[in-house]
Amino acid sequence: MTERTLTQEYGAVPPEDGPAGAYQAKRDKAADRAAVRAFRPSRRVPAVVVSVLLTLLGLLVAAETVSALVGAPLRLVPYDRMLGWAASTPWSDPLFVLGSVVVALIGLALLITALVPGRPRLLAVRSHDPDVIIGLRPKSVTRALAHAAEEVPGVHTAHATLRGGTVTVTPTTSGWDKERFAQEVRAAVLTRLAGLDLVEPYRVTVDVKERK
Repeated sequence: MTERTLTQEYGAVPPEDGPAGAYQAKRDKAADRAAVRAFRPSRRVPAVVVSVLLTLLGLLVAAETVSALVGAPLRLVPYDRMLGWAASTPWSDPLFVLGSVVVALIGLALLITALVPGRPRLLAVRSHDPDVIIGLRPKSVTRALAHAAEEVPGVHTAHATLRGGTVTVTPTTSGWDKERFAQEVRAAVLTRLAGLDLVEPYRVTVDVKERK
């Protein structure tokens, strides 16, 4: 199969001119931020894991401290052996270096998990009102875009995928005038995207494939 790739970005429509348009733009921005926040992944699983670990660690420290103050240390953790090992182990010891690397990697993984945005379950749609939150499933969006591509004359089938900020549409044609197919499919997909009125901008890539 041969293919051709064309790319164009779908973005927001500029607000109307004049004071009314400026007011509407402010309302739109507030509504967009509210919708994005509503569908942002909450990272519940990593947060619960970290919270449970920190809680258990805090309870252990509290139990050991209180028991030592009353003269009956629990010694759930072998502090004496750990202190002896730490005092007799040089910084260059391979086991110490390995343990430090593992702890650093765990901390880095938790930090990345907290900072990198997750994959939202719903895509925010403009409502022009911060109190109205509308979302579409990514699968529904890709189906709509694939259907828009299939409505182009000469396109037999089409498939759309959404990854990050890029929509990739792959229409299958009979191979005649692939340049025109690519342009018409891109226009149809951009028109359907404009109709969906998603909050986030998306780049559209069209890969035309020839049916043999």
